[in-house]
Amino acid sequence: MSALFSPRSNAVFRLVLVLLIAGAAGSVGGAMLYWRTPYGTGQQVQVAQPIQFDHRHHVQDDLIDCRYCHTTVDRAPSAGIPPTELCLNCHSQVWNKSPLLDLVRASWFANKPLPWVRVHKLPDFVYFNHSIHVNKGVGCVECHGRVDTMAAIEQVQPLTMGWCLECHRNPYPRLRPPDEVTNMTWKPPPGDPIAYGKELAKKYDVQPRTSCYTCHR
Repeated sequence: MSALFSPRSNAVFRLVLVLLIAGAAGSVGGAMLYWRTPYGTGQQVQVAQPIQFDHRHHVQDDLIDCRYCHTTVDRAPSAGIPPTELCLNCHSQVWNKSPLLDLVRASWFANKPLPWVRVHKLPDFVYFNHSIHVNKGVGCVECHGRVDTMAAIEQVQPLTMGWCLECHRNPYPRLRPPDEVTNMTWKPPPGDPIAYGKELAKKYDVQPRTSCYTCHR
């Protein structure tokens, strides 16, 4: 009576098993690598907004402070999105007939908020408080990059857990006086920036936490 399986069936079975395991491991590894690349994290993508708002003009030419538009950045978890009436504080007088501002005027008369598109996104299971970072001396540029040189806002940093933990474990190179947090061109004084950061950390009671509860509540 002939055997049900040929002698080489074991070799074929082992090969198929190895390919399945390697394929599964490769898929998981590939996904993990992808979500750590700029394509996966959403970096360097200029997001189209409903209105052509050029930060270069407003920050460099008009010298508007970040906190004028993002009104709650230093006192609440959310930085805040500028409402229509805030835009019209200036544009009811300046460029008040420009077609570029048709949507702003329509928003005002319809009493509906402008449909801004969010650029910097964190997962729903992540808690982030803007105010504590700003009041402890973490500059806007550390997370958002040189906004004053961007025609359209894009995400500069990966915003991954590893990136956040890197800063929490060693915040000293990234600290500055709280009154300089919106200064995009600020540089630490001559000398050792780490030592200067440690002085600021002591002065402003900076206590970076790395426990899970800090960000996952």
